[in-house]
Amino acid sequence: MGSPTKVPSRYHSSEPVFGAVAGGVIQDALLHMARENEQYLSELREEAGCFKETQIVEFVFLLSEKWSLTESARYQAIEIFERFMLTLIKEASHLTRAKEEDSKWASVKQQIEGTYVLRLVSCIQLASKLSFHYSIVNNNVVLRFLKSLGFSYTTEELLESELAILKALHFQINFPAPFAYVEMLLEVLGYNGYMLPTKQLLEMCRHLLALTYLLRSSVYDTLLKTSIKNSSPNELQLAKFLPVKEDLMLLAVGVIGASTFLLNPEGLNQVTEYLSDTTGIGRQDIIEAVYAILKHSVGDD
Repeated sequence: MGSPTKVPSRYHSSEPVFGAVAGGVIQDALLHMARENEQYLSELREEAGCFKETQIVEFVFLLSEKWSLTESARYQAIEIFERFMLTLIKEASHLTRAKEEDSKWASVKQQIEGTYVLRLVSCIQLASKLSFHYSIVNNNVVLRFLKSLGFSYTTEELLESELAILKALHFQINFPAPFAYVEMLLEVLGYNGYMLPTKQLLEMCRHLLALTYLLRSSVYDTLLKTSIKNSSPNELQLAKFLPVKEDLMLLAVGVIGASTFLLNPEGLNQVTEYLSDTTGIGRQDIIEAVYAILKHSVGDD
């Protein structure tokens, strides 16, 4: 009762098993993920990414580690929280434009400010339920944690928080998350004989993806300035760059390329070519993403 509910290890493994899925299924899955990514990028709000700041990411990572959640669950939690908060902002903007009575706007504002931590923790709990075969965070664990932060919530309030998030997102919370893209691309490349997804490479990808999320602002600032060859981007360039910051496929190829470079520098050009052929992302775009990640991971050397 004092820790997340776990399924016995003989029934699961937190490690992905590469090479266990047929090639056609892999290609179809990658195509589906690419379409999901493109659809999300086509519907971006200008506030996208605002709720992936370092403090939020660090909070989710540390709590996910404490509660033994999977790699995918921690990124899923960040995505759920981001989409939920953007939904609240969208609702607030509609109320403002429609000049609704002050009481409605005050209610939305209070929901954003007064339940921020509760909603974030609820998103982590919801994400744990998406990976129920591994670890689910039960209500008692969540309530004790919130109490340690000085919040006194009841089980009913916790359930109401989850329901509020689910309703706002129309019960659709299984959003694309970056680690899934990394795993899928490793699977595709390995299946096609381009490279063998080893445990060492996967571990490096995990570390670099987490680091990129924690240093997101700096990494993408470098990528923007590198791509436009200008250290002072204007407002239009910043606006046009938003889809780049939210492109999960680009993030995945950048992480794989950077991981490959750290483990086998001579193999970077070949892997970059294969990643470009697989995703349709230009080689130069991949190289620039790799450079930005490495710059903030190991420095300029």
